[in-house]
Amino acid sequence: MRIPLPPVPLPEHVVSVAQEYADGVRTPVEPRNAATVVLMRPSEHGPDVYLLRRQVSMDFAGGMAVFPGGGVDPRDFDAAVAWAGPPPAAWAARMGCDEETARALVCAAVRETFEESGVLLAGPSDEAVVADTTADDWEADRVALETRELSLSDFLNQRGLVLRTDLLGVWDAWLTPVFEPKRYSTWFFVARLPEGQVTRDVSTESSSVTWLPARHAAEQADVGELALMPPTYLTCLEVGEFATPEDVLEVAASRSVAMFTPSVEPLDDGFTLSMPDRLRPLVAARRRA
Repeated sequence: MRIPLPPVPLPEHVVSVAQEYADGVRTPVEPRNAATVVLMRPSEHGPDVYLLRRQVSMDFAGGMAVFPGGGVDPRDFDAAVAWAGPPPAAWAARMGCDEETARALVCAAVRETFEESGVLLAGPSDEAVVADTTADDWEADRVALETRELSLSDFLNQRGLVLRTDLLGVWDAWLTPVFEPKRYSTWFFVARLPEGQVTRDVSTESSSVTWLPARHAAEQADVGELALMPPTYLTCLEVGEFATPEDVLEVAASRSVAMFTPSVEPLDDGFTLSMPDRLRPLVAARRRA
């Protein structure tokens, strides 16, 4: 069965609740900062992306396919973390936030990617990357990071590694709509799977994982075979327009982002959620196809 492509009409009860927030009857929940990483590898169909299907029991995005990521941990703010690549100030300028937050978000992006996929964007120098993280000692460290028994800074220091922030690019930033009971200010990063490393199904929050061409992920969502939240769907749609991960990273290298909060807007005789203007032509073309 084919499901509607974005923009999707909102149920009346959602529109009603959204109006209460707009009228000041309800107070929005304070959002938590988060980072997510579009991990890519090349394929004949354009960039493959790594997706985790969240456990249906999760209270946020249960059953949805998502990129690796999660909330910022207080220890992600450690200014002593071993760092290689653009300085936090440069990241802050491109991400529209302060330097301290930018550092924490980049650290969270690297940490969460390792915790949820086993892929580590770090190396023994600013020109090298860890080649294999599948041994038992790496797994023990990954679990310690996940359980917060080990901080990212201590993990890197103990192994003599530096954070390879130059392997990341900033892609987008989304803030959960005001009417949602759980809200995140989420920065989307992009990264290529390092040579020699492999992803592993290790996240306790996911029921399954998969690599899919970004364009195919969007197509599967179109026909109801894959559940994607709007930001994930639109990111797959946009990344799927490129031929290689390198093309995506080249664009990301010069991209600055502004936090976008979807709001209720008219659609035919009803309402839908808004999207960034730059993505509207992609969605319109998709609907015509």
